[in-house]
This record gives sequence, C-alpha cells and structure tokens, in this order.
Amino acid sequence: METNYVTRDNYGMYADTAHTTDGPGPSLMGADTLLGNDVYNHDGEDLGDIKEFMIDMASGKVAYAVLSYGGLMGMGDKLFAVPWAALKLDTENKRFTLNARKDALKDAPGFDKDNWPLMSDQTWATGVHKFYGTQYKAD
Repeated sequence: METNYVTRDNYGMYADTAHTTDGPGPSLMGADTLLGNDVYNHDGEDLGDIKEFMIDMASGKVAYAVLSYGGLMGMGDKLFAVPWAALKLDTENKRFTLNARKDALKDAPGFDKDNWPLMSDQTWATGVHKFYGTQYKAD
C-alpha cells in the first residue's frame, strides 16, 4: 500500500477535497500525515521519504524535512536535512518533489541516524541551503 498524506489521514482531514484552500489540504496539512511521504525529483526518480520535521522553535516554522535515502529495510540509510522551501507538494501524485538529481544526493550534506549535525549552526545551515538553492535566513 502506498504511503502518502491521504492514506495517513486518521482524522478525515482530507475527506472533503472541496475545502483544500480553507483548511486541511495543500495549504494547511497535518504534520503526522506527511511523515513517510515519498520525495521524487522532476525526472520521476525516488529520492527517499520524509522521516522527521525540524521546527524552528523561535518562529514556529518548519525549517527542514529530514529525508531518508538508500540502505536496505531501514539499515544504512543516509539522512538529509532538506530546507522546507526546497520541497514542493505534488497534489496529483500525493508526494513531494525536490529539484535535485538522484546522483547528486551522494554529494549532499547528509548524516546517519546516530550522528546528527547541529542544525542551529549557521555555517552548517548556510551550506545546506546553498546545496539546495534556497535562501538561508538567520534570525
């Protein structure tokens, strides 16, 4: 079974698609329904899936989605903190898109589950945003 925000909707948030601009839907969505969603590039290549969200506690905004890619059955996966601004919701396919080549991810700033970077470090954040072509805004 495909995992996406519709299949993870345990509360009926997406049952009435006529109200997608006024409530739960593409403009306002439940975070738990987005965990596990697939991320593809524009060439249709699978880049991984969303494992976690990193929230800037000062602003209350999502700063990064942590993607998992590679490995076998969850073992040996490489994790990537992708700036939220780099991801676009693909409502037709019920997944996210990221403007990145699959082979370029081998050079992306990544980490393993036992060695997370200090994401609040401005040098680290600047490098991640530069890699994905998004603007880093330090408070």
